[in-house]
Amino acid sequence: MPYSIEEHKHRFAAWAAGRAATVNGCRFKVEEGKSILEEAGLKRVASDLNYFPDANQFDQHHREWRNAVIASAKAYDKKFTHGVAAKLINIYLKSIFVCGYTPEHPKIKAIHPPIDSVLLDELYRQNIGGKRLIWQKARKVRWSKLSSKEYEEIIETIRTVLPENKGLWEIEQFWRGFQ
Repeated sequence: MPYSIEEHKHRFAAWAAGRAATVNGCRFKVEEGKSILEEAGLKRVASDLNYFPDANQFDQHHREWRNAVIASAKAYDKKFTHGVAAKLINIYLKSIFVCGYTPEHPKIKAIHPPIDSVLLDELYRQNIGGKRLIWQKARKVRWSKLSSKEYEEIIETIRTVLPENKGLWEIEQFWRGFQ
């Protein structure tokens, strides 16, 4: 099989996701993260925007992908939470679609941002959307220990604090990890 741009993007995105999602208490190799993403069906989804779910179906698919990632991780004797699974998925999709396509596309606007302590701390510090108590609760749980319900509550809160026409990725203006 010839080396294609799709394979190139997949490898880069899997590497970035594997590096970003590994955390104390849930360490894994980049190669394991790549295999987990592939086994969960994300490589095909990421190969073409036509395979990507419509915006109104994204949350349902994301929940299914998280469950598939968690199940796949068990084969590597890894215990992923929904927070770790979401970070792996979100960095992967961000690398391919948000940073690689038109970010104004409705499907891309629905992609969840990576949730981590750097983002949650800043959302709390700035009291974004007047939701300080929600951000505080999320900070106390820690992103790497989020349950499905807790994760989905954070995503829903992000939706409520962004203007209606904005992509969810735009909450990352408050992420200070680049500094």
